[in-house]
Amino acid sequence: MDLPNRARVVIVGGGIVGCSLAYHLSLRGCTDVVLLERKQLTCGTTWHAAGLVGQLRATYNLTRLAQYTANLYASLEQETGQATGFRQTGSIAVATHGQRMEELLRGASMAKCFGLEVQTLSPAEIAAMWPGVHTGDLVGGVYLPKDGRCNPIDTTQALAKGARMRGVKIFENTPVEKIIIENGKAVGVHTAGWEIRADTVVNCAGMWAHELGVQTGTTVPLHAAEHFYIVTEPMEGLNSNLPVLRDPDHCAYFKEDAGKLLVGWFEPVAKPWGMQGIPESFSFDSLPDDLEHIEPLLNRAMERFPALAKTGIKLFFNGPESFTPDDRYLLGETPEVRNLFVAAGFNSIGIQSAGGAGKVLADWMLDGHPPMDLWDVDIRRCMPFQRNRHYLRDRTVETLGLLYDMHWPFRQPATARGVRQSILHDRLKTHGACFGETAGWERANWFAPVGVKPEYEYSYGRQNWFEHSAAEHMAVRTGVGLFDQSSFAKFLVQGPDAEGVLSQICANQVEVPVGRMVYTQWLNARAGIEADLTITREASDRFMVVTAAATQTRDLAWLQRHMPQNARAVCLDVSSSLAVLSVMGPKSREMLQGLTRTDLSNAAFPFGSSQIIDLGYARVRASRITYVGELGWELYIPTEFAPGVFDVLMQAGRGFGLKLCGYHALNSLRMEKGYRHWGHDISDEDSPLQAGLGFAVAMDKNGGFIGKQALQQQKAQGLTRRLVQFALHDASKLLYHNEPIYRDGAIVGRISSGMFGHALQKSLGMGYVEFGAAPGAGDAAQLLLGRYEIEVAGVRVGATPSLAPFYDPKSLRIKG
Repeated sequence: MDLPNRARVVIVGGGIVGCSLAYHLSLRGCTDVVLLERKQLTCGTTWHAAGLVGQLRATYNLTRLAQYTANLYASLEQETGQATGFRQTGSIAVATHGQRMEELLRGASMAKCFGLEVQTLSPAEIAAMWPGVHTGDLVGGVYLPKDGRCNPIDTTQALAKGARMRGVKIFENTPVEKIIIENGKAVGVHTAGWEIRADTVVNCAGMWAHELGVQTGTTVPLHAAEHFYIVTEPMEGLNSNLPVLRDPDHCAYFKEDAGKLLVGWFEPVAKPWGMQGIPESFSFDSLPDDLEHIEPLLNRAMERFPALAKTGIKLFFNGPESFTPDDRYLLGETPEVRNLFVAAGFNSIGIQSAGGAGKVLADWMLDGHPPMDLWDVDIRRCMPFQRNRHYLRDRTVETLGLLYDMHWPFRQPATARGVRQSILHDRLKTHGACFGETAGWERANWFAPVGVKPEYEYSYGRQNWFEHSAAEHMAVRTGVGLFDQSSFAKFLVQGPDAEGVLSQICANQVEVPVGRMVYTQWLNARAGIEADLTITREASDRFMVVTAAATQTRDLAWLQRHMPQNARAVCLDVSSSLAVLSVMGPKSREMLQGLTRTDLSNAAFPFGSSQIIDLGYARVRASRITYVGELGWELYIPTEFAPGVFDVLMQAGRGFGLKLCGYHALNSLRMEKGYRHWGHDISDEDSPLQAGLGFAVAMDKNGGFIGKQALQQQKAQGLTRRLVQFALHDASKLLYHNEPIYRDGAIVGRISSGMFGHALQKSLGMGYVEFGAAPGAGDAAQLLLGRYEIEVAGVRVGATPSLAPFYDPKSLRIKG
């Protein structure tokens, strides 16, 4: 073994993902790459994967990556000469009830956004395509002709061969003992008594990635679980061109395998594995059989394919797979350590994800930024608590089964709950709160009236909380509502250079008087929106940054990494020190004025201002801002004072019809007002001009800001896409996300988020409309012309477009 002393990139792990990354780095001309595998390539989980290469995923961008993977595998053998076993035999997903069929149809509609071929099938058509399958209980299915299958070991070897052909060095039987961290950066690895210095290190260690993360002080939340499949004796009549059959309602998939039948499961209650660590000797190993665990699902598989009951089982296989807390893989540079990247936690879809994941990670590493919006899988979405092994074990019981469970709108996890709770949690629970989870936070999504259970009953239509949330919504529109928004992430930026630091990072002007709030975006060099937040100037040298709970890790990392080392400023995460109560609605001023001597009039306390006021027995920062489109204040309260303030507000609210409100109402209120949501309506691929947020950009401020040059260039060249709001003509149809937008019969975009607007009695959505570079094409008058439709579960519904908010377009209610 002739290990080098240094390399540009060291990849730890030789599964299909590590080999894909090495291959794609070499395609980009980066060949000074060393891949280190502890045993042999594919020996962890890759070797026993079923080799399914599906393309339709839960979101638009994940589907784009899976689509790329399928196209790559189709050409890999020709390029490298190494067989991959890849064949596009297609796949069929079947539904046994109407709600599952709607899920499939909504996915089929999304597939049209990027030209993915998809067909809807009747039970008779399914029976014709898969002879012998019982279809008596089916209502239909969808067929994707371009889906495929491959041999995982051969495909990995082809990727490795392609990388070696361009100069990448791959070493087997070379375990990495330690990733070397110096001054907050990864600079190399220790392996086999040898040190390799590197510019970049990548953790592609699969099941071992979590432990490697712990060793480096980084959060890589994944846990292994047992995954079961069987292979039968040879069966007569099995056609080698049969499409893969997915039967999610029976938790099973079926695949022809060299004249035999392979049947695998994603059971609802899984078996986590490796809690005490994975044995060093683990290589091409399987786990003990557990027929008792899987027998109920095996019986249901026999119902779907009766010939299975008369066929012997040649192999009963049990092998580990890695799962993350939200069933999405982990990709990108760690927020804790610079130049340390991760590609791990592929939730049993590593084969179909590896090609796309390897490509975009290679681009990210070489270009210094992701090539597309990767928030779905960005490791910066993870919270530090998620490395807790007990949390990971308990959540993994559920996450394996979620792959085939119903993907309901607003579905909440059932396991590992109660991790982060507002200090007001028990009070809200007493008042009937039904909690959802975001970034580990328990947040009140809606409140059940007396006599109603605060539990979800899921559907694709109006769920059981619809009318209760509507009442909350209307209380805010006509009276006053109270939201607990303590989950906000809050950062304190303080020091003589605090203003200068933030001025460079923020697109808007932060050189404002003490007590003023600024709504702003943080842009990247390409003018994409990295964060969407508010900043309050608390003193000449102190600012408070407030952002969403889900982006706490990401936004803090962005802020810290864009503070010059010599800046006389510090950044501190103070999220846990402050509770937040939002009092919103036309009666909010009158109610609050009775509780404080501070003048809350428009003249004394204008919109966008912030003051310290007495409230109850506390000193509270009251900020006049809104995300619901009404007069209101956000109250920032030291955590230990929050229960007392809450009780005072509830007591005073009795005379004003105060209603406790949840996050579903917050969402419907902001949709009526056209307020954007980062991660849905705006992302690092969208600019403020495209998103209609140009008003929050100070192009002429001294010193400029990150992204200004790109924004100027975009403005000069003209826009080719704009975020547009829509109201459906049929209020019974509900929008969620990724529904195709049609203009005069042609797809021009997709819905980024949707919700029912109770004050308008309209089903609302927003999404980007592509309109090309023709002169005047982006003008409002031109953009709003034409016949717009939104496709909902295969049905096109007429829609009214608007660039202005449907509710209070001049914001008179906010500023009065």
